[in-house]
Amino acid sequence: MSSQEVLSSATKLASYNVLLQVMFRGLTFVLNAFTLRFVSKEIIGVVNVRLALLYSTVVFLAREAFRRACLSGSTEQNWTQVINLLWLTVPVGALWSVLLGWVWLCLLEVPDPAGTPHYEVGVLLFGLSAVVELLAEPLWVLAQAHMFVRLKVIAESLSIIVKCLLTVLLVLLVPHWGLYIFSLAQLAYTSFLVLCYVLYFVKFLGSQEAEKSSFPLSRVRDLLPKRTRDKPMVNWRLAKLTWSFFKQSFLKQILTEGERYVMTFLNVLNFGDQGVYDIVNNLGSLVARFIFQPIEESFYIFFAKVLERGKQAKQQNTDDVTMAAAVLECLLKLVLLIGLTITVFGYAYSHLALDIYGGSLLSSGSGPSLLRYYSLYVLLLAVNGVTECFTFAAMSKEQVDSLSYFLTQWQGSVGFILANCLNMTLRIAHSVRYIQGYFSHSSSRPLAGLLPSPALLLVFLGSAGLTALSEVLLCCDRGWISRLVHIAVGAVCLLAVLITAFFTETKLVHFIRTQYLSRYTKKGM
Repeated sequence: MSSQEVLSSATKLASYNVLLQVMFRGLTFVLNAFTLRFVSKEIIGVVNVRLALLYSTVVFLAREAFRRACLSGSTEQNWTQVINLLWLTVPVGALWSVLLGWVWLCLLEVPDPAGTPHYEVGVLLFGLSAVVELLAEPLWVLAQAHMFVRLKVIAESLSIIVKCLLTVLLVLLVPHWGLYIFSLAQLAYTSFLVLCYVLYFVKFLGSQEAEKSSFPLSRVRDLLPKRTRDKPMVNWRLAKLTWSFFKQSFLKQILTEGERYVMTFLNVLNFGDQGVYDIVNNLGSLVARFIFQPIEESFYIFFAKVLERGKQAKQQNTDDVTMAAAVLECLLKLVLLIGLTITVFGYAYSHLALDIYGGSLLSSGSGPSLLRYYSLYVLLLAVNGVTECFTFAAMSKEQVDSLSYFLTQWQGSVGFILANCLNMTLRIAHSVRYIQGYFSHSSSRPLAGLLPSPALLLVFLGSAGLTALSEVLLCCDRGWISRLVHIAVGAVCLLAVLITAFFTETKLVHFIRTQYLSRYTKKGM
């Protein structure tokens, strides 16, 4: 693939991933609102904090390092060795599942069986679901490396629908099952996801489409681990890179999920309060997961394919470096403007959003303040996601190791959201320093994407002041007419932001037109 083809495929993948995240988070959002009316907030807290943390920790520690290492470089590698390496995620995941399952059952506080029944079975099934999902890891990496965009979207969409339908059905029919409901739904999700990938590759391998695209594998048995002639079973260079990424990913998981680990291991909140916190946390991170995460995942592949890991810009193809810098600049500008919008409007509309979604259960107490802080955190998430996306794709093994040391020295804890903000700020500083050094001998300056136009900054400041004043005068205990006026003020300010961005950020507008909108224009012709 040429650099332009890789960029086009990465942009397409990001677009589909955004749609997938919108559907996934939207369904989860509605599902939480639904289950709140049938299930206690204690069960919600155990499922969404305690058990979900077990699942995410096992999956992340077992596969994240393998993904980053195996997606580095081109598709012209020995895929038998890569697949052999990727199958190690299953025993690694099983080991983590057993170890962490024992911690969750024997060392942590066990919920009251009267209010939260079947906790032990929940731990077992969530750990099992993590291992089941890892069975699809070699297929997932193959699909991502060869830009099988629709496969991920269709497989995960169908799996999410199965999970939501099963949850709703069990909640309505057998609400007394407690954690059985969510555990069985989670296991159904991962099992169906694996089934989708298996069925696709069984049909694809050996087909005319596979032959036309010169796919490196031809038989289903090639997806299983096997010996290679005259070569070791695994590529030791990739194995060492995987170990470097593992050390970094272990620390990244602690920093990313820090507040959940604090809640889980230190019992600073009861399970009911954890449930409320998780709902507010998910509401605050909706946009981050809708947009920023898919962009980071998709363009990591782009940077990893276009740039050669461990070499400075002056040692690489000039056209590739110029394209990578231009894309990085536009991505930084895009996520920065989205993050600033969330921060500015999140302050004035947090109370109203929580009141509409969950009533006084969420809008009273610390809920609105928490969501306001999260709006600031989203801005940092936006910038950190893109800068680390580039950094991890371009760094050498030794530089990844040095990043692990950096994170070890600087992780902090000054409160859930504020600690996350501090961690994100330090990670952004490290990535910005690396990017600055990377392009120091090049004429490209991608960090210019972090500087919005003065006119746009002025509109953002004006919008922040007007919406904050509107909240004081109109929201949120003065009736629905005042609320609607408050919403209208925000809509007008948002429109002013969009119009100003359209006329001042011309490079970003051109990037969106050529890489996103042109595809849909061609389809419609």
